[in-house]
Amino acid sequence: MSRSPVPVLGARALNRATLARQLLLDRADLPALDAVTHLCGLQAQEPQEPFTGLWSRLRGFRPGTLDGLLTGRHVVRTHLMRRTVHLVAAADVLAWRGRHNAMLRQRVLGVYRRELAGVDLDELAAAGRAVLADGEPRSMAELARAVADRWPEPGTRPLGEMLVAGVLPMVQLPPRGVWRTKAGVRNALVSSWLGREVDPLPPDDGSDPVGQELVRRYLAAYGPAATADVRAWSGLAGLPGAVAALRGELVTFRDERGRELLDLPDAPRPDGDTPAPVRFLPAFDSAILGYDDRTRIIDDADRGLSVAGIRVVLVDGRVSATWDVEAGADARRNTVAVTPLRPFSRAERTAVGEEARELAGFLSDGESHRVRVDSSA
Repeated sequence: MSRSPVPVLGARALNRATLARQLLLDRADLPALDAVTHLCGLQAQEPQEPFTGLWSRLRGFRPGTLDGLLTGRHVVRTHLMRRTVHLVAAADVLAWRGRHNAMLRQRVLGVYRRELAGVDLDELAAAGRAVLADGEPRSMAELARAVADRWPEPGTRPLGEMLVAGVLPMVQLPPRGVWRTKAGVRNALVSSWLGREVDPLPPDDGSDPVGQELVRRYLAAYGPAATADVRAWSGLAGLPGAVAALRGELVTFRDERGRELLDLPDAPRPDGDTPAPVRFLPAFDSAILGYDDRTRIIDDADRGLSVAGIRVVLVDGRVSATWDVEAGADARRNTVAVTPLRPFSRAERTAVGEEARELAGFLSDGESHRVRVDSSA
C-alpha cells in the first residue's frame, strides 16, 4: 500500500505560520508574561529592544508592565539559548537551565579554550558560589577578580565569562533592562534571586523529557520547523532523543527545498494569502534569528542584517526595510527613520509611515510622532 505524500508548505505559507506563532500577524490580547512565555523568551543582549518586540506583538502594551515583571522577579535576563542574553520567564529558566548547562560551558570554551585549559570548571563553579554566598550582586569583573588569585593565568575576562555564562546559573539584575534606564550588569545566582535552585535533569533514559518540552514550546512559537532550526534557536545539538520520542504526537511537512518540517498538529498554519500588517522588529529579534533557514522571513541577500543588530521592518511579512531612531534636541524631536530595502508601493509606503508614527509615539511616551521614510533603494 502506497503511503500518502508528505504535504509541501510553500514560502508564503511558512511565512504566515511564523507570523501567527510569533504574534506578528495580529497583535495579541495577552498579558506580557504570557507573551514572553509563549515566545520562549526574547533575545535581549540590547536591554531596551524587548520593549519594541512586545509593543509590536501585544495590543496596548505599556513599558511599565515589563518593568514590573523584571523587578517582581517574574521574568529574568540570563544567558540561555545559544549563550545569548534572553529575557525569559522565571519558571522557564528554572526548568530549562540544567538542559543548557553543557552547551553553555562548551560555548565559552569555544572562545577561551586555551586560556581555561588548566582550570577545573567544577572547582571554578564552587569558588564562584563561595564568593556569591553573601548574596551581594557583582559585575563580571568583580566576580572574576575575586577568584583570580587561585587561577591567575587565564585573566579576568575568560574567568568572568565562564562564571556568569557557563558554570553558574546567573541572572542580570534590574535596573538593567528597565525602560529608558542605562545600568551596568550586576549578576546574582538564580537561586538567590528566585529563591530556589534550577531543576535538576531527570535520569538519562534517552528520551530527554526536558528536551521534549523545549521542542514542543519551540514549535508552538516558531513551527513548522526542521530539526536544524531547533538546533539554531537553542544552541543544543538537535535534541535527537527528544524529537524521536515526540514523533508520534507531531505532524510532518516538507518545504520547497525538501527539508522535513515538524509541527504540533493543532498549531495555526494560516493560508499563504492571509494579509500581513507592517511590523517593526527590534534588533536581534528571534522571529528571524530563531531559524537555521531564515528565508521564510528574510532574503538571503539581507541575512547579515539579522546578526548585525540592525532593526528591520516587515512589509507583507518579509524584511523589507531597516529603521532607527534619530535623536533630536529633546524627545519631542526624535524621528523614526525608515530605509527601504526594495521599492514600496504607495499603499505600502503609507502603511509603513502610519506604523512608524505609532512606534515613534510609543518610544517617546507620546512626545513625538515624527517619521521619515526614505526613498526606495
